Amino acid sequence: MKRTLITLAMTLAVAAPAFADQAMATSKNCMACHSVDKKLVGPAFKEIAAKYAGQAGAADKLADKIVKGGSGVWGPVPMPANAQVNAAEAKKLATWVLSLK
Repeated sequence: MKRTLITLAMTLAVAAPAFADQAMATSKNCMACHSVDKKLVGPAFKEIAAKYAGQAGAADKLADKIVKGGSGVWGPVPMPANAQVNAAEAKKLATWVLSLK
């Protein structure tokens, strides 16, 4: 029983940050156009993570795009600026997206 509780606690400790950031993505309307693993209007978050994997400054670049919007990287549909996301939240979201495999 003790081993089961320890395993469960460790699993929740690892999974909790991912769910917290997905919850933020949902609350900030990111999930209206994006999904974790499939293309909607915009690319899947896992596609974004793969494209920017290993690139220096990728989190800062993505955070800037979250706040200011962007176009031309993933096709003709522009990503609008998200005024309800501040710089710290954008960095947290970008870091979460880049952590997805």
